[in-house]
Amino acid sequence: MDLNLFDYHLPPELIAQYPARHRDESRLMVIERASGKIELRAFKNIVGYLGAGDVLVVNNTKVFKARLLGNRATGGEVEVFLVRRTEGQPLVWEAMVRPSRRVKQGEEIYFHKACHTDRLSLTLKENRGSKWLIEFSSALFEERIIERYGHVPLPQYIRRADVPEDVERYQTVFAKPEKTGAVAAPTAGFHFTPTILDELKARGVEVVELTLHVGPGTFKPVQVDDIDQHTVDPEFAEITQTAADSISRARATGKKIFVVGTTTVRTLESAPVKEGDIVPFSGEVDLYIRPGHQFKFVDHLITNFHLPKSSLLILVSAYAGRELILKAYQEAITSRFRFYSYGDAMLIL
Repeated sequence: MDLNLFDYHLPPELIAQYPARHRDESRLMVIERASGKIELRAFKNIVGYLGAGDVLVVNNTKVFKARLLGNRATGGEVEVFLVRRTEGQPLVWEAMVRPSRRVKQGEEIYFHKACHTDRLSLTLKENRGSKWLIEFSSALFEERIIERYGHVPLPQYIRRADVPEDVERYQTVFAKPEKTGAVAAPTAGFHFTPTILDELKARGVEVVELTLHVGPGTFKPVQVDDIDQHTVDPEFAEITQTAADSISRARATGKKIFVVGTTTVRTLESAPVKEGDIVPFSGEVDLYIRPGHQFKFVDHLITNFHLPKSSLLILVSAYAGRELILKAYQEAITSRFRFYSYGDAMLIL
């Protein structure tokens, strides 16, 4: 399929620059795949769509302050965007460095607000083309640099600097500190609150957690005309035995699986299967979902509104049908919905 089939025009003012005042005050578009019916609701109304025995699957990854702003010895500014730790070398990270052409292998990047006797720094260890390997001198220095000088890694379409509010709001309420590792948030989860989760549990809904550490590749543009030629970057994912059992039990008893976000979809659909059931796993996944994919474990999808010509829009179109999704997006634009990470939500039934 041609990439242009997944294009639409979005007025720039509809790109949400800040979150809604309260998470559950976001708007919700409800789409019925079978009938094509579209309804406009408030997100807090989502509780009524789930029933006893249904499963809500969420991504519990936690975003960390991956964007580090430092200086060369000459004083020039350098941005080091941490991507992930390298296996077997806990102080060595894959990172994107800007401006990459000006810096040199072996060079130190300093964080000058530290006192003179404890100048915090990291070393540019090896240039690997689009990414660098960088190294912290100690775990203590790593922790201090990220905590003191790290910035919330807001996407580039949010055209402002991060503010203290983003530390909490560019994070889901089910993010777990022990699951820290994402450099982009699973944004479909932003709209949930502890109150909504309590209401769902009171209705007999089971909330099931899995993990996918979202990488910068989530924003990787599709740069080929034929969408089949695109690839997605690998990311770490994990499904525990407990989560797998809950999903398999819901499937066996005819209950519905509501999946929160495209990252959760890709994790579920990447899982090994044995006799129709999910098998627990831990490792890298790089599944690229496009029209023609046969979904195994997604009955209903909760998602945000995605960029034109993006792999995320292609995934949602694979699930609900391209024409219906583009029709819904046009309705969202006409109704002045807010788009992208801090924007409004969609429930696909």
